[in-house]
Amino acid sequence: MTGTARTILCAAVALLLGTMTDASAWYWRKKVAPYPYAEPGLNEIHFASGESLPGNFGKLYSRMDTVLLYGRGKLKILHIGGSHVQAGDWTQQFRRNMLSIRYGLDGGRGLVFPYSVAGTNTPSSYATAYAGDWTGYRCLRPSDGVRFGATGMAAVTSDTSARVSVLLKERNPREWSPSFTFNTAEVFGYGELEPVIFMGRDTVRGTAVPERGLYRFSLPRFSEDITVGFTGGAGSFTLTGLYLDNPFSGITVDEIGVNGAGTGSYLNCEDFSRDVRELAPDLVILSLGINDIQGDFHKSRFIDNYGAIVRDILEANPDCAILFTSVNDSYRRGHVNRYGESVQEAVRELAAAHGGGVWDFFEIMGGYGSMQRWEYRGLAKHDKVHFTPEGYDLLGDLLFNALMDSYRTYSKAL
Repeated sequence: MTGTARTILCAAVALLLGTMTDASAWYWRKKVAPYPYAEPGLNEIHFASGESLPGNFGKLYSRMDTVLLYGRGKLKILHIGGSHVQAGDWTQQFRRNMLSIRYGLDGGRGLVFPYSVAGTNTPSSYATAYAGDWTGYRCLRPSDGVRFGATGMAAVTSDTSARVSVLLKERNPREWSPSFTFNTAEVFGYGELEPVIFMGRDTVRGTAVPERGLYRFSLPRFSEDITVGFTGGAGSFTLTGLYLDNPFSGITVDEIGVNGAGTGSYLNCEDFSRDVRELAPDLVILSLGINDIQGDFHKSRFIDNYGAIVRDILEANPDCAILFTSVNDSYRRGHVNRYGESVQEAVRELAAAHGGGVWDFFEIMGGYGSMQRWEYRGLAKHDKVHFTPEGYDLLGDLLFNALMDSYRTYSKAL
């Protein structure tokens, strides 16, 4: 093929892919019912640099091209927050939408934690159970002798008969809910006891990777559930998470949520950056702040704490795109929480300082005092802080549409 012919062919392929991307992005968008108290036109990702993309978002959207158009490699997204994220509904709807773009995009379920062992609610996208004696901890405050990883959760046992189990089945599945299987597992944690995995009659032993704080397992077959136990003599084990994966190209959406967690909580996680390096996200969506404004709020402290988290993320993966979401409007002690607008201002400043984007949900939902209208519509709970499952579905649809619209704009600019 001559150089001229090759140039013409490459141009034709680029034009075809551009057309496919443009049309597909509209097809991928989720229909959202009209809600007159908010402005759908505000549902977009903003960048401090105006029309130009911060460098890491350009890298993110190039990775999306590779995975969505060519079916090669993995796209990894990590969503971090408090109870909004621990509940699982918001992230699960966003995950459903991402995996519905086309068939075969299951790139692995990723990070999970057996929340039931810590006496708290498990995200809606999977189920957990446990046996034996365990003590659970959350990163809301430092705990002597307990090192937290990225999950912000820890469960400690000295009982060699103790078990934890995870089943990757959504508790209230939809017709189009994704299903997951895995054939590799990583057990995050540390201690004298050695974790093993029970699969029917098989007992699978892993390989310790102490510098990464985990044990790595290759499983004899694909599975949708896992049971972790222990072997060894005296001692204990502190479990901080499980990572369940497969070898296929596609998308992984991880969620990290701790009820009551604010920006300061994740600074109690000594191994946060190390674990994020292992997760290797291309995009981190940061949805913190709702718990920071439940007491006396200091904007400068909030920015300092958030900035430290972002620096930990970028230390782990300098190429990671950062998307900040502003908090929802909420009530405190029977009155509209006056700090919502302060967080809105703070995340804009943070995005400008760290080359990130902003999804301004506070503005999208209607701004100051709008939570009462969301409750009236059956989208928010009576506490006027949290949302109903239908409300979280709407959040997941809106966030997905905003990301895909931004990606479409980037693709058209190629």
